[in-house]
Amino acid sequence: MRFAAPVEHLARPRAQRRPRPLPALERLLSRIATLLTTCAVALILAVGAPNAIAAEQVELTGLDLSRDEDGVYLNYAVDLQLSRSVEDALIKAVPLYFVAEAQIYRDRWYWRDRRVADAVRVWRIVYQPLTSSYRITFGALSQTYATQGEALAAISRAARWKIAEPGQIDEGSHHYVEFSFKLDTSLLPRPMQIGVAGQPDWQLSVTRTLRLN
Repeated sequence: MRFAAPVEHLARPRAQRRPRPLPALERLLSRIATLLTTCAVALILAVGAPNAIAAEQVELTGLDLSRDEDGVYLNYAVDLQLSRSVEDALIKAVPLYFVAEAQIYRDRWYWRDRRVADAVRVWRIVYQPLTSSYRITFGALSQTYATQGEALAAISRAARWKIAEPGQIDEGSHHYVEFSFKLDTSLLPRPMQIGVAGQPDWQLSVTRTLRLN
């Protein structure tokens, strides 16, 4: 009588492979890392100058209006100097946003003055460490500057900026223009907004009101 040889289990357990993270999880981890980095930068900036004293960092050196049959035009020039905290953020590759706005109002004695026109310009400036240059984006246009001074000069002035069409100005009525130029902290990443809230050296702005003849 023959005895059957013992049956060996040929199937061996495969080595378990570590499951790859799902693409969604990878994106989530990347966003968390970016958020933590931004929070760290904001904390450094907030702690770095807690008692900073606001200085005249923005000075309006020129502002005038002109009007013809094609509309209303505004010329302005600003002397812009970054505070230390703002410059530190820029050097750390935090994008900054500067906004110029001109609003035209018509006088009304019986109610609040009516806003008849509103023109806005927004610039995004970011430092590029690899090339040690500054890139400015304005709408769909982008341009690179070798120095910070050249970059700031490019956004600090405008000539014949059209702020209203002819039909927006009521003939026989009195109008005035409220102009402002500022560093818009509301466009910063959310953690940065929290970190710089209430910091006087981040309040870079200038406003002026003038009559439209």
